[in-house]
Amino acid sequence: MSKIEDLKQQGLSLKLYNLYECVEALIKDAELKDSSYQEFLETVLEGEIRTKEKRAQEIRLKNACFPTLKSLDNFDFDFQKSISKKKINRLLDMDWIDDIFNLIFLGPPGVGKTHICVALGYKAIEMGYRVTYTTMDHLMYALKTSDISRKSKSKVNKIHSSDLVIIDEVGYLPITRDEANLFFKLVSELYEQTSIVITSNKGFEDWNELLGDPALTTAILDRLTYKCELFNITGKSYRLEHRQSIV
Repeated sequence: MSKIEDLKQQGLSLKLYNLYECVEALIKDAELKDSSYQEFLETVLEGEIRTKEKRAQEIRLKNACFPTLKSLDNFDFDFQKSISKKKINRLLDMDWIDDIFNLIFLGPPGVGKTHICVALGYKAIEMGYRVTYTTMDHLMYALKTSDISRKSKSKVNKIHSSDLVIIDEVGYLPITRDEANLFFKLVSELYEQTSIVITSNKGFEDWNELLGDPALTTAILDRLTYKCELFNITGKSYRLEHRQSIV
């Protein structure tokens, strides 16, 4: 085994993946620049830090389970005039996650609620936060089956270990009384521990009908809105207005 191969294997054993992949290029670059031992070591360690940060971000992104990736750069604020671009951009510093604030986006289908919350979640991942995305329907399934399904149990555990939990499409499908109780239990467990982002097509006045119990509805909304920024989005569906056709 050559010295280069030996170095690569040592790097792999120590989980120094950048060294393993780039050792020849690192040595060649150091020779060209006539780097000192200290400079060479700094270059190696900086490469490892970048590689570990990249791998950690990839893991956080995979665990988030976004349906698709979105960015605020391609959100059409000119079309959706009911929401302030300046107000949304202020959320990008993620101070609200550190302060455990919630965000609630209310409005009809197609007005950009999911786009905005996924874009914020992706930005949070880039900044090092742990994020979990789920629809309300998938959340209910996971909560109901967590005692019998390893996959569901893993999802619930990820939710509890997240810095930010995004619950999309609350109110699109009916839920039972037992499911409403499970939702209340989860919200209570996350209360002042984890930031929650919710999108819903129903105004708060309709949540009594959704959850089936006025007292339970009050208790849930009390916890969600205690430290919360509320966005009421109105207007036409972007998808319908920009519908594409093959003919």
